Amino acid sequence: MRIEFAPLNVPLRRRLQTAAVMQWVFSFLALAQCCLAAFILLALSDWWIVALLYAGWLWLDWDTPTNGGRRSQWMRRWSMWEHFRDYFPLTLLKTVDLDPKKNYIFGFHPHGVLVAGAFGNFCTEATGFSHLFPGLKPHLLMLPFWFRVPFFRDYIMCGGLVSSSKSSLSYLVSRPEGGNVAVIAVGGAPEALDARPGALTLQVQNRKGFIKLALKHGAQLVPVFSFGENELFDQIENPTGSPLRRLQNRLQSIMGIAMPLFHARGVFQYSFGLIPYRKPIHTIVGKPIPVVQTPSPSSEDIESLHKVYLQNLTELFEQHKRTYGLADDQHLTFI
Repeated sequence: MRIEFAPLNVPLRRRLQTAAVMQWVFSFLALAQCCLAAFILLALSDWWIVALLYAGWLWLDWDTPTNGGRRSQWMRRWSMWEHFRDYFPLTLLKTVDLDPKKNYIFGFHPHGVLVAGAFGNFCTEATGFSHLFPGLKPHLLMLPFWFRVPFFRDYIMCGGLVSSSKSSLSYLVSRPEGGNVAVIAVGGAPEALDARPGALTLQVQNRKGFIKLALKHGAQLVPVFSFGENELFDQIENPTGSPLRRLQNRLQSIMGIAMPLFHARGVFQYSFGLIPYRKPIHTIVGKPIPVVQTPSPSSEDIESLHKVYLQNLTELFEQHKRTYGLADDQHLTFI
């Protein structure tokens, strides 16, 4: 395999962009393990009292990820996230203004491999979320498992991440003062296994839990499509029914997280590695779907609203696809 090395005279700004993205990839793939190891080593060292005090704090703070989290505007505005944004680059576009007195559920599509668009747009202020949607606070939902990891949980909550449990979503969208946005990568871990350049298949047909909670609490549904999300990484071929796919599905059912075998480029060369390709990501926030609060929604209510949601998502995609380089004959596939 021929290795294409990066030139030596790369501008400093691009080096900083690569460093910011490398930090993000490390945080996604390895920071939790490092934090857990640090806690164990601390507990076994002469500083065990610090670990004990933190364990006490963890016990007292256990429910925070399901009660709106603990965001830090200071961290969300780190200049590092601006370098992260410019690496791809990443842009956030709104189609209409959103009333800050209401609560919203943003359905983010597609999941992609590492959900770069959702993180950059809703866990940082690099793309100007607070300027585009004044009065709204975004919360990206993440698997509850990660909020049990010492130190790591505090770091990710600073960006606005919260638990993806039912109680967490209900807490956000039931606040009477409004102003909360719960961002859900609807396809979840299984969709990540199909994330590769050109993929337009969304796992959404049987994803109706967020629809039910929107009805129960009267939260407005907003489809969000991120053009370019699936272009960031290649993935080893794993067609449905293949031994690799069966193994990945098995691991996902056991651990709750997907294990896509992805690759892209490296830090100093462009031929292999885990750094995403420099491909633009354009995240479009669609129009809100009015939802009438139904404390005990029937299956017919859920099914009807789900169809409306899929229709609005399709219209959002079709309206913008040509702007971002897709052909007329390219359409979304729902499974």
